[in-house]
Amino acid sequence: WYMHSVLENGNEPKTVYAFCKDHGLEESEFYAYFGSFEGLRQNIWLAFFDNARQVLQQEPSYATYAPKNKLLSLYFTLFEILTLNRSYILYSLKDSREGMKNLHDMKSFRRSFKEFVGSISQTQDAVSERIAKIKKPVYAEGAWVQFLFILKFWMDDNSPAFEKTDIVIEKSVNTVVDLFDTKPLENLFDLGKFLWKERSR
Repeated sequence: WYMHSVLENGNEPKTVYAFCKDHGLEESEFYAYFGSFEGLRQNIWLAFFDNARQVLQQEPSYATYAPKNKLLSLYFTLFEILTLNRSYILYSLKDSREGMKNLHDMKSFRRSFKEFVGSISQTQDAVSERIAKIKKPVYAEGAWVQFLFILKFWMDDNSPAFEKTDIVIEKSVNTVVDLFDTKPLENLFDLGKFLWKERSR
């Protein structure tokens, strides 16, 4: 109801009272779940992530994937869900398009995202416990910054079926995994070349 309301009217209801009245709800029903519209907005973003996580966990072979493929699967699944809700995403982030700032609505999403990605990094073999403790938060934070970069690209992507976003996901995941594994920077150059070409168009 909230998502439909803001998309149809172009703005948030002035008050919880007005929102509940328009949808035949008692205010107490709203406040039983959310303390404010801010809490509701955060819950919507969290639901996007929870849906993606459920899809992955229901895939029998997901547990056997290498970390890179787990990250790829997470991004592709997330962006499939975000694409189904693209109008709301663009509305939600309309004030953040330039610099991806003011992402307060994504606070709970970010926490769950980083926890999930941290669990992916823990599956890597042949890493000492001491290195793993350092690597996990760095890996999770790096993946979050990477996600925001891809999200911004997707918001501006006008290609059919957002096929250019798919390319960016593959190239950027290859890059970040290689950097954490201290492999050659070949994929970083490949990603940079693709983005430069897109900027030049």
